[in-house]
Amino acid sequence: MTIVKSEFSLALNQVATERGISPDDVIASIEAAIVAAYKREYPDKIEAEIIAKVSKDTGESKIFEDKKDITPPGFGRIAAQTAKQVILQKIREIEKKTVITHYKSQIGALVKGRIIRYDGYNAYLDIGKTEAVLPREEQIKNERYQVNNTLVVYLKEISDDKFGNPRIIISRIDPRLIEELFKREVPEIANGTVEIKKVVREPGERAKVAVHSSQGGVDPVGACVGQKGVRVQTVTDELGGTEKIDIIQWSKDEKLFLIAALSPAKIISVDIDKDIRKAKVTVDEKEAPLAIGKGGINVNLASRLTEHEIDIVQTAERKEATASAATPLPQQITQPQTTSQNTTDTSKEKT
Repeated sequence: MTIVKSEFSLALNQVATERGISPDDVIASIEAAIVAAYKREYPDKIEAEIIAKVSKDTGESKIFEDKKDITPPGFGRIAAQTAKQVILQKIREIEKKTVITHYKSQIGALVKGRIIRYDGYNAYLDIGKTEAVLPREEQIKNERYQVNNTLVVYLKEISDDKFGNPRIIISRIDPRLIEELFKREVPEIANGTVEIKKVVREPGERAKVAVHSSQGGVDPVGACVGQKGVRVQTVTDELGGTEKIDIIQWSKDEKLFLIAALSPAKIISVDIDKDIRKAKVTVDEKEAPLAIGKGGINVNLASRLTEHEIDIVQTAERKEATASAATPLPQQITQPQTTSQNTTDTSKEKT
């Protein structure tokens, strides 16, 4: 026996397939819409327990109150007209829920998006199936956000706005953005040969990435830099081209790690107080600007990378300048502290 599907059934399945939702969800939306339409036409029934039943095969609709069929004559035409917008709204809600579920599985990943609008505070990007929000606090300082520009962003979280609607939050400043960019560009990281131990950054200015390989003969720094610097340059370009990235060799030897973290400055000696995680680093007077960095950025990033408070001490007669960067506590960033006995001109920093 050949079963011929009705026009309603075919339309139902087509809508469900195109929208990526189940026929049952569509039916549930239609039934809710019909109940709303009925109560609108019959206000005295607003408080009553009304149930609508819609046939998946024919689309025939019935209204029930206490299991009694109370469908008014000719109500189908009124219900269809009144319920149309409600049905579309319900379908949009189901679609949105499906999309949000899809992107929940991508939290922590890179996504590429096109800027569709910018209100001077938040940027909104089309990321494929929906739009995402790049809040001001997740934007790189001084980066310009123009409509139709494309950006690679880090999908940070999905949270509800003040109206209870889910929003996809993306970031351009999260350190994990750099980590994921290197995973994409460096096969040795993707296959586990090279491990990123930690990333710290001042977005748009400078970042330090500590890398390590447990396999002999593998140069983790060289793998990340790439031939003629092509890999690290690709990551830099994705960040806007202005953020300098230092690739640091991680070491379990704290002194060696501190020396590497203060690159490109040349270090004379390192004395570590392990009890308070404080390091006194001695450099030649000419190297102090490099070790400290403009505005203290180099020593601050090195402090955060190694989790040590660092004092930079110059070796020069009758001159001694120190720059301190406090070690951040877990989930807390402490601003760098700089003290000096004589003023040191940091504008001579070499880059």
